[in-house]
Amino acid sequence: MAAKKNEQHPLRIEGYGSAGEGVARLEGQAVFVKGALAGEICQVQLLKVGKSAAWGRATQVLTPVPGRQSPDCPRYPRCGGCQLRHMTYAEELRFKRQKVQDALQRIGGWTGRVEKIHGAEAPDRYRNKIQFPVADGPRVGFFRARSHEVIDAEDCLLQPLAATRLREAFKLWMERYQVPAYDERAHGGLIRHFYVRVNRRGQSLCAVIANGTDLPHQEELVQALRRAEPDLAGVVLSVNQEKTNVILGKTQRCLWGQDYLEDTLCGLTFRLSVPSFYQVNREQAEVLYGRALAFAGLTGRETVLDLYCGIGTITLVMARQAKRAIGAEVIPAAVEDAKANAARNGVTNAEFLCADAAQAAQTLADRGLRPDVICVDPPRKGLAPAVIDAIVQEKVAGSTQDYYVFKMPVGGLLLKIPTANSQTIGVRSVIQRPEAEALIAAIPSLAVEESSNWNKRYRENLLRMKSGDLYEVARVIKGLMFRERKRGLSNGERKMLHTARQILLSELVLAEDSGYEEVERRVEQAMLQTPEIQR
Repeated sequence: MAAKKNEQHPLRIEGYGSAGEGVARLEGQAVFVKGALAGEICQVQLLKVGKSAAWGRATQVLTPVPGRQSPDCPRYPRCGGCQLRHMTYAEELRFKRQKVQDALQRIGGWTGRVEKIHGAEAPDRYRNKIQFPVADGPRVGFFRARSHEVIDAEDCLLQPLAATRLREAFKLWMERYQVPAYDERAHGGLIRHFYVRVNRRGQSLCAVIANGTDLPHQEELVQALRRAEPDLAGVVLSVNQEKTNVILGKTQRCLWGQDYLEDTLCGLTFRLSVPSFYQVNREQAEVLYGRALAFAGLTGRETVLDLYCGIGTITLVMARQAKRAIGAEVIPAAVEDAKANAARNGVTNAEFLCADAAQAAQTLADRGLRPDVICVDPPRKGLAPAVIDAIVQEKVAGSTQDYYVFKMPVGGLLLKIPTANSQTIGVRSVIQRPEAEALIAAIPSLAVEESSNWNKRYRENLLRMKSGDLYEVARVIKGLMFRERKRGLSNGERKMLHTARQILLSELVLAEDSGYEEVERRVEQAMLQTPEIQR
């Protein structure tokens, strides 16, 4: 008998899904249970039942496991800032190790074993940057899970206490002077976010992100923040008047003090402006970079190429033990910051190129340089095929080792890949997702009439699957489902279409480190931006 919505069943939790939800089996069907831990027996209420999987919640933990703890945050799980506070840290590390293992095996076809996750010595109060969304009330805190509703948060166990004090002073300033919060639906109001960055020495930098070029009672705000945190280094206004979910504006203006902080990482000093990208967990970044150096085994004779170098953190760390380190980054401001950081630390054997990976490879080839080590720390979506091709070409030409710091499903993942195995170990499949490429071969018949302009656009977009842009493909598939509703598809086309959609959603769940329902919501949002579907 098929399971039905709202039924309750006692289920044994066999493992974890990509977002930390428990996974059980009911009549051979996978059931994802939020808040359940591996090894537990839970009474589960089914909230949604699909053809291939179901989703539910644990109404009662019948047999708990030692990995369960009482959440230590009063806002958990309403607040969307944390997902795993019902787990002990040891259980969290066990889940994360298995998550990386599953990702490499399922997507990359890798048969090895992830032996260890290097956990943090202090898993709380580690974030050095916090961005609080602001809403009417005022509420200054974090978004409720899977929504844009702001949960007012007096404190967060992940942030330093300096951020807690500054957030309270900022909220009191809004209340006292009745400063309006931004309304994203009406594109009215003023305050969008409040931003705090804290360095190793305990100094703070604040930014107010506003839908305007000035703040009322600006001097009173500065004085309130300075009283709350004596080590405050500066206050910045970030102007963002766009209709966008991007937090920071393009214009930053210093209201008081300095518009930057300096912080130390691996013994080097870096200057951080408000927009600067910097690892939010400084201590774990040092562990990760230390592992990269150990694997590289640099002797002082090597040339290192660091792609996606940002402000130069990895490049400069590598430069201390290499003959030469070259960083490549497409954002001009980040390149300038990287050059300044090199000069600030007296590093003379590092240089920085404002170029993408393919351009950087060509520049080095034109100069007769071949990197011995290539290190990449890409965005979460991974490497584009052109970048992989450029790396392979460099390797064929003479580089000896690759080191990848991937934004994999868990924080960062460092892979050491010897030259002889660089392609067979599955680097391409980890990044490009072979299921996606198989999908494009499986549904060519769904790119319909040649004469239809919007169908021609969808055919072109469908080909972008090869570049790993899965959300673009989500639009394609949703567009074809639109056609199914309007004009009908053959049974074969309909079956392939729904199979394609299931494969795509599964891939997005893993690639985006999100739950299934969150991915479905994002796909729907992507479709709302597609004019052909709006009509």
